[in-house]
Amino acid sequence: MSNREQFRPDDHPNEHFLLTSIVGSYPKPKWLNRVSDLAEDPDSKFTEEHLHEAHDDACRVIIDEHERTGLDTVSDGEMRRNEMVEFFADRIEGYEFNGPVKVWGHNYFDKPSVVDDVEYAESWLVDEFEFTHAAASKPVKVPITGPYTLASWSFNEAYEDDAELSYALADLVNEEIEALVEAGARYIQIDEPALATTPDDYAIVGECLDRIVANIPDEVRIGLHVCYGDYSRIYPELLEYPIDEFDVELCNGDYEQIDVFTDPEFTTDLALGVVDVHTTDVESVEEIKENIKQGFKVVPPENLTVSPDCGVKLLPREVARQKIENMVTATREIEAELDAGEIDLGPEVSAD
Repeated sequence: MSNREQFRPDDHPNEHFLLTSIVGSYPKPKWLNRVSDLAEDPDSKFTEEHLHEAHDDACRVIIDEHERTGLDTVSDGEMRRNEMVEFFADRIEGYEFNGPVKVWGHNYFDKPSVVDDVEYAESWLVDEFEFTHAAASKPVKVPITGPYTLASWSFNEAYEDDAELSYALADLVNEEIEALVEAGARYIQIDEPALATTPDDYAIVGECLDRIVANIPDEVRIGLHVCYGDYSRIYPELLEYPIDEFDVELCNGDYEQIDVFTDPEFTTDLALGVVDVHTTDVESVEEIKENIKQGFKVVPPENLTVSPDCGVKLLPREVARQKIENMVTATREIEAELDAGEIDLGPEVSAD
């Protein structure tokens, strides 16, 4: 029995149900960035308490924005997070920061160092989840940076190699997910963008995932998001991963790689990116419907999740909102057409 049905809204208009979700990040309101600057300015009267209040307000605004687009599952858009590795490294014993490192062009990243055994000292996301859960009327998805990326994008000064560090971090991620589940979380997404650049390490990620899901109940939906890369280098191996859903970024490559996932047969749920997060052009509902149909080449409708390609935080906020609104509209129209038998799924897939 799939664990996706728990996310079907009570008032869902169609018999078919394609789960709609976002990957994680969302554009921050401009005022939130200004408030963050003020909180760091010793001459301002802004305190950490004021910043906390501003984060709460921003989260409420973005949760409401997500719900108004009609998404089936929502998030706080990662309003409280600064960067996907830095945020977690700041909360894990054993990490320290030694200043920014140039990563590409004129971009700098505060690359942390692992200088001692990593340890789980306090929850990373439970407060964030509890706030979002209380503020939302829809189910909440929780994105977590995966252990392989946390290891790969850090200086490792304490472990024999990055694999050992990844496994140690995976055990901590497991502890955090157990705490989130205890708090009521039922949809967790592990983000492993580093796997896109070093796909030969798919077995390390597999071992990490085995550790991550240990003793996690079956009703908790576990997704894995891997950013754009050569997916043929991790397929079909990823079918061995203990996940409910594999989330791919294929829209920005015009689905050139969709056939990678057709042989051998795809046996997990597919979360398909159907809007491109790298362009400010807002895709029309008709365009998005054609993109959704690409997913039916790989899985039947009951195994398809519809989402943007990746996090949308770099887009103008109104553009991000319009893309997601059109994405949800397109999904509901596709469901209605499936109900009416108007979509030919071909011999590869068939609807229940």
